[in-house]
Amino acid sequence: MTAWFKRKEKGIQTATEQKKDTPRGLWYKSPTGKIVESEELAKNFYVSPEDDYHVRIGSKEYFEILFDDNKFTELDPKLSSKDPLRFEDTKKYSDRLKAAQKKTGLKDAVRTAIGKSMGKDLVVACMDFSFIGGSMGSVVGEKIARAIDHAIKKNIPFVMISKSGGARMMEAALSLMQLAKTSAKLAQLAEAGIPYISLCTDPTTGGTTASYAMLGDINISEPGALIGFAGPRVVKEATGKELPPGFQTAEFVQEHGFLDFIVHRRDLKKNINLYIDLIQNKPIRK
Repeated sequence: MTAWFKRKEKGIQTATEQKKDTPRGLWYKSPTGKIVESEELAKNFYVSPEDDYHVRIGSKEYFEILFDDNKFTELDPKLSSKDPLRFEDTKKYSDRLKAAQKKTGLKDAVRTAIGKSMGKDLVVACMDFSFIGGSMGSVVGEKIARAIDHAIKKNIPFVMISKSGGARMMEAALSLMQLAKTSAKLAQLAEAGIPYISLCTDPTTGGTTASYAMLGDINISEPGALIGFAGPRVVKEATGKELPPGFQTAEFVQEHGFLDFIVHRRDLKKNINLYIDLIQNKPIRK
C-alpha cells in the first residue's frame, strides 16, 4: 500500500527542495502564554492585545511611536565606545563591542534624535537593551549629555527613555562618572526652565535608576516594568527576607511615591505632550 504522502495521483506530494519552513518571527508568545501575530503586535504598539503585556522594544520602535510620521534627525549617530582600559574577562571588551554592533546594527546602547511630536519639537534619548544589556558606558553618558545640550540650545523639551541593566562594568569608573555627568546636565536643563519627561521601561535598574531615570519633572513608566537599583534576587539575598508581592514593578514603585503616572504605550505620545503642556502652562490639547 502506498503511503498517502507519496500518492502523486492525489497531487499532494511535495519535493524536498520545494518544502518551506514557516518563517521565524511571524508569531509572538507573551509570558502569560498568549499568542499574537507579529504584524498585529506591531499595529498594537507592541502590546499583546489579550493580556496587555508590553513587549520590550528599542529606539527604532519608540521613535516610530513618538515622532510624527517617524521623521526625525538622529544626533551624534556615529559616536561609539572605545576600550581605554583594555578590559578583558571571558573575552575582550573591544570584541564585545564589535559583536554587539554587528548583531544590533547600533553604535551603542542609546540613540538620540530630534523631531516633531504632535507638531512640536522634541528631543528624545532612547536606550536599547539589545546592546550589551542597555548598559551605561561613557558613550551613553556623552550622547545623553549632548542631547540635553541640544535641548537647552534650541529650547526644546527633553524625553529620556530608560531601559538598562545599569553601569557597564567593562568601563569601570568611567561608566560610573556618567551618573554625575548626566545629572549635572539635567540640572542645567532645569535651570533653563525646559521640561524633562523620564520614561522608565522594562527594565530600568542600576546606575540609570540612580541618575537620570528618576530626575524627571515627571517620572512615568509603562505597565509592569521592572524598576529598581539592585534586582529583586540581590535585594532578597542581601536582606534575607521575603519580598512583598509585585516588588519593584512599576505599580509597586508608583504606590510608594517614586513614579507620577503609569502610561499605556498606545497613550504614550499623547500623554507625554500633555505633560509637557502642563509643565509649560499651555492650554490642554483636545
